[in-house]
Formats: sequence, C-alpha cells, structure tokens
Amino acid sequence: MVKLVESMTGDHPARPVLVLSNDPEAGGLVRAREMGVPVAAVSHKPFKGDRPAFEAALSEPLEAAEPDIVCLAGFMRVLTEGFVRRWEGRMLNIHPSLLPKYRGLHTHARAIEAGETEAGCTVHEVTPELDEGPILGQSRVPVLPGDTPADLAARVLVQEHLLYPAVLRRFAAGDRSPILLP
Repeated sequence: MVKLVESMTGDHPARPVLVLSNDPEAGGLVRAREMGVPVAAVSHKPFKGDRPAFEAALSEPLEAAEPDIVCLAGFMRVLTEGFVRRWEGRMLNIHPSLLPKYRGLHTHARAIEAGETEAGCTVHEVTPELDEGPILGQSRVPVLPGDTPADLAARVLVQEHLLYPAVLRRFAAGDRSPILLP
C-alpha cells in the first residue's frame, strides 16, 4: 500500500482517496495518515463469518470515497461475488505467485516443495473466482538452493513493490496490456 501511495504523485493518472482495512490496528493505517491519505477501518470480527454483512459495512466508507480503482494490498479476506461484481473491472490485487500457479495461500512453500526454479508475483484484475482474473503484470525471481519460504517471500516482495505501482499507473491510464518485469 505504501509503495502504491508513494507512486501516485506528479503526472501519475491516479490519486489515493482512501486506505481501508479490516484491521483497525493495521500499521498501514498509521502510515497512510502520515502520508495525508484518509483512512477507515471495518473489523471483520464482529460479523463472525457473515461476509455479506461485513462487506456491506466495508462498502460504506469505500463508496463514500468514490474511488475509480480499488487496489487490494495485503487484504486477506475472500470477497463475495456480489462485492466483486460491484467493483469488477476496477479492482486490482497482487498475488505472491506466478498465476495461474499456486492460487491461494502458502505460495512460497508450495513453489519450493514443487521444485520450481523460479517464482514471482502477479497483479491481476479481481473476479469472483479466487486469483483467476486477467493478468496485468508479472515479475519473476529465482528459487535458490536452500531457500526457505521466508527467503523467497523477501525476494518476491521487492518485485511486488516495483510491479504493482507500474501496473497501477498503466491501468489508471486505461492500458490493460500486461507488464512483464524480469
């Protein structure tokens, strides 16, 4: 999130209008405030598995901010089809694997266990199917001998911080062609 906000300056075609979290204690909220971006938090915990009710509460500050694009970054909740359809074509996410490989969780451990020689990250449009939307960008990193999931995650994170801002800039300018970083 910080890298996205930092990127939206100068001639960038987008500006941050809200940082929204499902964790009222998220460090990103503090960082966003420090960067002058409005923040809101809607904890999922009081909703106890009632995703539609949680998403209705989440929608209030989001819709009030009137974003043109919604960028998910570290938002680890599965969204319902109804919520996704509301923002379809305008919602992006970053995933720590080279989709379509390793959808879901534990991507780095799964890549190492499978004997992959490379891993990476993918920015994609969010659709109702988990980690299945059109790919807007990918970046690759080597899987090195002796890598732990934490080692691999650290290398992938460096690429995430380069890829997501680049994809957002292009997407905000109306270009959905994929970006491929080495």
